[in-house]
Amino acid sequence: MILKLINEIFYLYGVLILIRIFLTWIPTIDWDAQPMKALRTITDVYLDLFRSLIPPFGGLDFSPIIAIIVLQIFQVILTSFIGGLM
Repeated sequence: MILKLINEIFYLYGVLILIRIFLTWIPTIDWDAQPMKALRTITDVYLDLFRSLIPPFGGLDFSPIIAIIVLQIFQVILTSFIGGLM
């Protein structure tokens, strides 16, 4: 049951990151209005770690792709560790 909860949390956070990525393609979005401000606040905490390491290339920000891959790797490691303890 705890593994399912962990997987759901990681899945939900990954979906929030994907929504954030797709919404950046809409230039008229007001990121200071709710619920966009909440989405930005929740996801940018994690994405900013990768943005500081991977600068935009040719106007494209590839850091969210790396962030999602690292998130999935961390999910597998964490669930394997917890699964081994049970």
